[in-house]
Amino acid sequence: MTDLDNNASPKRPRSFRERLANVTTTRWIRFGVVSLLFFLWVIWMGNPWLALIWLLLVDIYITSYVPWTWWKTKKGATRSVMAWVDAIVYALVLVYLIFAFIGQNYKIPSSSLEKSLLVGDYLWVNKALYGPRVPQTPVHFPLAQHTLPIVNTKSYIESPQLSYHRLPGIRPIRRGDIVVFNYPQGDTVALKIQNPDYYQIVAQLEREGVADPKAYIQANPATFGKVVWRPVDRRENYVKRAVGLPGERLRIKGDTVFINGNAMSNPDNVQFNYIIPVSGPVAGEKWRELGVRHDDYGTGPVAGPTGLGYNFYNVPLTASMKAEVERWPEVIGPLRTERESGLYDLGGVFPIRASYGWTRDEMGEIWIPQRGATLRLTPNNFPVYERAIRVYEGNDLRLDSDGRIFINGVETSYYTFRYDYYWMMGDNRDRSADSRYWGFVPEDHIVGTPMFIIASFDEERSLTEGKIRWNRILRDANPDSDKWH
Repeated sequence: MTDLDNNASPKRPRSFRERLANVTTTRWIRFGVVSLLFFLWVIWMGNPWLALIWLLLVDIYITSYVPWTWWKTKKGATRSVMAWVDAIVYALVLVYLIFAFIGQNYKIPSSSLEKSLLVGDYLWVNKALYGPRVPQTPVHFPLAQHTLPIVNTKSYIESPQLSYHRLPGIRPIRRGDIVVFNYPQGDTVALKIQNPDYYQIVAQLEREGVADPKAYIQANPATFGKVVWRPVDRRENYVKRAVGLPGERLRIKGDTVFINGNAMSNPDNVQFNYIIPVSGPVAGEKWRELGVRHDDYGTGPVAGPTGLGYNFYNVPLTASMKAEVERWPEVIGPLRTERESGLYDLGGVFPIRASYGWTRDEMGEIWIPQRGATLRLTPNNFPVYERAIRVYEGNDLRLDSDGRIFINGVETSYYTFRYDYYWMMGDNRDRSADSRYWGFVPEDHIVGTPMFIIASFDEERSLTEGKIRWNRILRDANPDSDKWH
């Protein structure tokens, strides 16, 4: 794993004193630097038991009781192959440490944050700002989230699983931050259908009258695929904007989010879907120049409601884009929101089995759990906090037919939360699967925040048509965050 030049000789010293005498000055210097960095890391981790690993470094750099570089005495193919193996292992260990404690790259796969972040943006995600999360699944391949490409097998070993621990960071999550996190409802996955997720599928089957939806899914692998469990840090990565913080009360009414009763103004990049009545098709290049993806405007207008006598597009637009579209000659009437149409509603909203009458545009008021805060539980608010208490915080939770609540077998009306939770939403409001559908994001699911755009590719254009978005390279990946404070 490292260049042990003074250990390459076939004649090795036998005594401890001889081994020390055989170490060069430059090697002592390298050992000192590595040891300093190692002990700083141990202090940062806050786990003194990790200091025992230093004995391994002593042997690698100084004593060499283990023949780490035996292959350097060989000739031919063995030496060549082992040189490559040594370099690859060293690189993977380095990548593992960087990805675990500093940051990693991330690709934007969907349009839920447009126009803040675009499909095809490659981001550098900073894990140190909020404090890096110590890997809960320590044995994993660092270049794959949960599945190895080509061979299509798990990229991790489930055991051991470490308890959640986050190292000290620079600052906490602020309202308006764009945050990368593990998908909260990604613990159970039906591999062939991941949108809607497993729990949304179960709820839909329940509404359709299936007596045992989970058994039904298991019995139909041709439709749903194999059902697998994933640990927290191996679940899909999502990216949204933090809108509600721990301990706050959130309400959504129309286009406005209210925090503790105060209306939050929408940043410039927030989009809403609009019904655009037109006299005929609008050219694709016109949509592209406006900044609308082909997936968002389709191949042409669709027929309007019976008797209204027009065709229309249903397109997400920012306020400035809406103002430009209203001047187009093809537009024959006022633009209307599609809030009531439900064309892009992704099914039941959070909490998935409750009947509060909420929609994605009319929700709350919802208290967001905070670490150390105690909540009075009732049969009415039980559905809102059930998953947080039972799944995220690992308790046995039950509501009986008499309305009594039991936590770990003890009847109670109160619960004190162990984690902070967040309410995440996309800027592309009417086309974002976010907390309005699956609820709170617990702190142990937080990965980090994107700092800048590494590269950006327009997947709908060729190289000659401007596929590479040069103007987005190294751009701030957290636009509008300061407008939410």
